[in-house]
Amino acid sequence: MILKGKGVCSGYAIGRISIYSRAETRVVRRRCKDVEAEIARFEEARQAAKVEYEKLYKKALDEVGNNNAAIFRADIVMLDDMDYIESVDNIIRSQHVNAEYAVANTIDNFAKMLLKLEDDYIRDRAGDVRDVFNRVIAILSMEKNPGNKYEEPVILLSSELTPSEIVRLDKTNIVGFVISENNSNSHAAILSKSLNIPSLVGVDLYGYVDSEGQISLHDEIAPEMEGRQAIVDGYSGRLIIDPDEDDIKLYKERIKKEIRNRELLDTLKGKETITMSGKKINLYANINNEKDVAQALINDAEGAGLYRSEYLYMGKDEEPTEEEQFAVYRMVAENMGGRKVIIRTADIGADKRVGYLSFGEEENPALGYRGIRISLEKPDMFKTQLRAIYRASYYGNIAIMFPLITSIDEVREAKKITEEIRKELDAEGYPYKNCEIGIMIETPAAVMISDLLAKEVDFFSIGTNDLSQYTLAVDRTNTKVEKYYNPYHEAILRQLKLTIDNAHANGCRVGICGEIAANEKMIPYLVEYGIDDISVSPSNILFVREIIRKIQ
Repeated sequence: MILKGKGVCSGYAIGRISIYSRAETRVVRRRCKDVEAEIARFEEARQAAKVEYEKLYKKALDEVGNNNAAIFRADIVMLDDMDYIESVDNIIRSQHVNAEYAVANTIDNFAKMLLKLEDDYIRDRAGDVRDVFNRVIAILSMEKNPGNKYEEPVILLSSELTPSEIVRLDKTNIVGFVISENNSNSHAAILSKSLNIPSLVGVDLYGYVDSEGQISLHDEIAPEMEGRQAIVDGYSGRLIIDPDEDDIKLYKERIKKEIRNRELLDTLKGKETITMSGKKINLYANINNEKDVAQALINDAEGAGLYRSEYLYMGKDEEPTEEEQFAVYRMVAENMGGRKVIIRTADIGADKRVGYLSFGEEENPALGYRGIRISLEKPDMFKTQLRAIYRASYYGNIAIMFPLITSIDEVREAKKITEEIRKELDAEGYPYKNCEIGIMIETPAAVMISDLLAKEVDFFSIGTNDLSQYTLAVDRTNTKVEKYYNPYHEAILRQLKLTIDNAHANGCRVGICGEIAANEKMIPYLVEYGIDDISVSPSNILFVREIIRKIQ
C-alpha cells in the first residue's frame, strides 16, 4: 500500500508505524461561587505554562537553532497578551464558571476570529493559540504530558503536530514523520526539516486497504496502520506500508548510499571550490545564529554569504540594543577567522513579524512594508544596527547588504546613512574597517536596473526565493498556489543571466543565496552564467563543492 504526500525533508527511513497519541482534555462547564479563586487558579496555570515554554525554548535552541526556537519566544509573549488574559477574566467573572471552561471558550473565540482574516500569517497563529492555551487547560486539569518514548525505530503518524509536541518528543528512535496536514510551510514541517528527519505532509491517513483489497475508512487515523512496517521516501513523497522484501532491500541500499555519500563529501573538506577548467567559486554558508556558524565551520564554508540579522529582532519584547548586536556580530566575525561575513540588515516585515514594531494591518504584507523600506523610515533603528556592524567589522571581514532594493535612490540613501555612521564612529574614537556594500537582487525592478545599481555597490546577492514569488505572482507561503511556485522558471533563469551580465559589465561581483543555489541541476547553469559566489545552508556546502569540482 502506497500513500502519496509531499516531502518536506528528504531522505529515507524504515521503521514500524506508531500513531501519535496526545492527551485529550475534556472541558466541562462548572458553576463556581468563588470567582477570585478561579482567577487565581488561571493565573497560577498561566505562569506554570510560561515556565514550560521557557524550557521548550531552551531545548529548541539546542535542537533546531535560534531561528526556529523563536516560535516559543512568541508563545511566551502570547501567554502575557492582555487580550487573552482579560477575556478569561471576564468570562469567569460574568458567568461564574471554572477557569478551564473560560480558557477553552477564549481559545475558541479567538481562533475563529483569526481564521476569518485574510492574512495567511495571522490565520496560522490560530493553531498556535490553541496549542499554547490547551497547555494551560492541561495544567489546570493536572494532566501530565504524554511520555511517547519509543524502544525501536518508528515512523510517527499524526493528523498534525504542534511545535511544542515535536520538541517535547523523545526523538531517539523516531526515523520519520508523516503528517496529514497539507502545509509544507507549517511550523511542524519546518522543525522536522531542521531536525533532518525524513518527513511527509499532506498524506491521507484515514483509509486503509488490506492485503485482500478491503477498504476501511475512519474519521481518525486508520488504527490498522499501527505497528505496520513502513518506508518513508522523502524525495518522492511516498509512504510505503507493508513493503515487500525487494522494497526493503532497495531502500536499505539507498540509505547505505546516502551514508557513503556523506562520508565521501567529508573528503572534500579543505579542497578548493574550483571547476576542472580552473574557475574559482566562493562557496559560502547562509547563517542565522551561533549554531549555524559552528556548522558552517564544520562543513568548511569559505565565509558567510548571508547572515540573516533579522532574527536578532524576532522573539523579543524590545529592539536589540547596539551593544547586544555588536556582541553577536563580533562573535560571528571572530569565529569565522577572517572569512567574509555578509550581514544583511534587518529584513523584517512580511512573514517575519516583530511584535514590538507595530506596522498595522496590510492586505498583502509580502508586497508591503518590509526590508529596506522599514530601515529607511526608521533611521534610529537602522543607525543602531549599522553602528553595531561597523564596530564589529574591526574584528573580522564584514560586508553589509541591504534587502528588497527597488530603486537607486534607496541605495544612495542607505549609503548616505553609512557615511554618517562612519563619521560618528570617527568622532567617538571607535575603530572599524571600510565594509564592502552590497544589495539583494530579489525584485524584477532591481533586475531591470541592475546595470545602474551595479555602479553604486560592490556586490549583488540574488535572492531567488523572493524573486520567484514576485516574478510569478505567487505567495510562496500560500498552499493554494504552491504548485505555481517554480524558481526554475525560464523567466527566473533569464533574470539571473541578465543580472550577472549587467553586474560584470560594471565591475560588480555577483552571488546567489536562494534555494536554487543548492540544486544539482542548476549549479552548472549558475557557473556557466558566470556566478562569483554561491551561498547555501551549511549542510549543503560539501555537496555543492563536489558538483562544482566536476564541472568542466
